[in-house]
Amino acid sequence: MNSKETPHLLIQPSLFALPSPDFMFITRFSPPQTSPSHQGGPGCSSMIGNFLELGPWRVNFSHTQNVEHLGLEPNSGSWNRIFGLLFVDNPIGTGFSFAATEEEIPRDQFSVAEHLFIAISGFLESDPLFKTRPVYFTGESYAGKYVPAIGYYTLKKNLNFPESKRVNLQGVAIGNGLTDPETQITTHAVNAYFSGLINERQKREIEKAQWEAVKLVKTGNWSEATNARNGVLNLLQNMTGVATLYDYTKQIPYQTSLVTTLLQIEEVKKALGAKESIVFDECSDVVADALHEDVMKSVKYMVEFLVKNSKVLLYQGFFDLRDGMVSTEAWMKTMKWEGIENFLMAERKVWRVNEELAGYVQKWGGLSHAVVLGAGHLVPTDQSLRSQAMIENWVLEKGVFGNDLEQPLSDNFTGSI
Repeated sequence: MNSKETPHLLIQPSLFALPSPDFMFITRFSPPQTSPSHQGGPGCSSMIGNFLELGPWRVNFSHTQNVEHLGLEPNSGSWNRIFGLLFVDNPIGTGFSFAATEEEIPRDQFSVAEHLFIAISGFLESDPLFKTRPVYFTGESYAGKYVPAIGYYTLKKNLNFPESKRVNLQGVAIGNGLTDPETQITTHAVNAYFSGLINERQKREIEKAQWEAVKLVKTGNWSEATNARNGVLNLLQNMTGVATLYDYTKQIPYQTSLVTTLLQIEEVKKALGAKESIVFDECSDVVADALHEDVMKSVKYMVEFLVKNSKVLLYQGFFDLRDGMVSTEAWMKTMKWEGIENFLMAERKVWRVNEELAGYVQKWGGLSHAVVLGAGHLVPTDQSLRSQAMIENWVLEKGVFGNDLEQPLSDNFTGSI
């Protein structure tokens, strides 16, 4: 690392886990050397993010003499072009992380954040160079909860620490996140209807199911509220007939199983330094069950605190029917933040990457909102170069994410996410 460069650390909450934390740190321009990353589910491994989305290598099939082989190919849109990446499997029981008993798996976001903070603080203290790095927590899907939780917990902890012990958290980024489920559940019918995927009668049927879920939230019946949300999504899936609600334009779902196949190979596990006795699976049903009652609980208040004390990026792929743009905008405009009116009145700018229309960005104060065209739920998988430009420009406050005209990024910058 060049000591003259300004390093950043971008952290994907989903490969750490206690009591036995597993994590993978990737410096800029380096190939993978240790472990996995993704942040959904709940209970899905950050390895999906690492090997299918934003890491330096992507798993794929190659063909040699008409024989199909699983292999890795360079990812030109990797987020470690000018940042270091730390992938964290979280909560415990996810990916290569493990819990001694099911009772140790967190049941709420406070416990998730507590575990993450211990693990991440331990990592940052492992090398003096990390202590001064600006840190950004990033994640997608169910990390719409994990990321606000660890961000909120970190800033609160910092208040009681001397400066030398604080985590230098500068911001959080959430992609296609589930953050305020009570609000987001009410948007599925209208989103599908105005996308031309359902008719008026089907819209009314879904709306009725949505409000049943909201009623259960208001009475604190969390388990049944989660079941009701699942019912809404199943109804939407059956009515639309799409291959996946994560991207209604796809003819087949995202090929996340490639990551599972790769990471069940003994030689790969050994190369990553993973515990070889663990049978890797992309998502854990045990972890999902443990967080079943957490699914419909909101962490919007944590985002409100973060946007007042750091900076926040909310981004969505345009084709996502589960946690997309309409879903996010619905809760975003209800935030209790003194800047929300100015944000809602701010110009929504046309965003271009390499002279091509990439999407739209709206920004005011500490809050940025980006819509990525040509992408679904896994934005970096679908639009790797656009996602790379987005995260780099947001961190560095360039182009439509800053107050200046768009400038080319310098390759003399080092950082981590």
